[in-house]
Amino acid sequence: MRVTGGEFRGRILRTVNDLSVRPATDRVRQTLFNMLVHRLDFDDLEVLDLFAGSGSLGIEALSRGAARAVFVEGNRQAMEFLESNIDRLGCTDRSELLGVDAVAYLDQSGETFGLVFADPPYDFEATARLPAIAFSRGVVAPGGYLLIEHTTDLRFQDTPLYAVGPVKKFGRTVVTFFTEKGSHETTDRDLPRDV
Repeated sequence: MRVTGGEFRGRILRTVNDLSVRPATDRVRQTLFNMLVHRLDFDDLEVLDLFAGSGSLGIEALSRGAARAVFVEGNRQAMEFLESNIDRLGCTDRSELLGVDAVAYLDQSGETFGLVFADPPYDFEATARLPAIAFSRGVVAPGGYLLIEHTTDLRFQDTPLYAVGPVKKFGRTVVTFFTEKGSHETTDRDLPRDV
């Protein structure tokens, strides 16, 4: 697995050989970041990488200029690989690693981020509740984005808290974008959905 763009482009990331930790593929990350560069200014961007695993999503954001990334990972073995990746790339000064439960972090964080990634295991039971928790706690900054990677059988609908879309499908994996209700609806509603 490699970083697909920016300062660390081409650098290899180590990851756990364990199906419970499912890193976003190079293709998925490249597509998502190609979409995000047209929506966000990465300079001074604060990023949260939930269920971080190897840290591929947060590291990709740092590589493309994000000011800081907070990595949340509850799996001890994955955390060791994450720490190793951060050290080898020399971005420890822009990274914060937390070995805690992702939902507990969202409930208690108090921080706000312009970009939030959540890549939970496919069998994670609380995936459907993540947008409501993140937006009700103010974790996603106004104008910011939450991206959740999930299976094709899970579909989200707009709520008074957040708007859903665009939605990108990659085989049996789907990535859904979420924004604060009203913040990006005009531009994102004009884009085609894939599912």
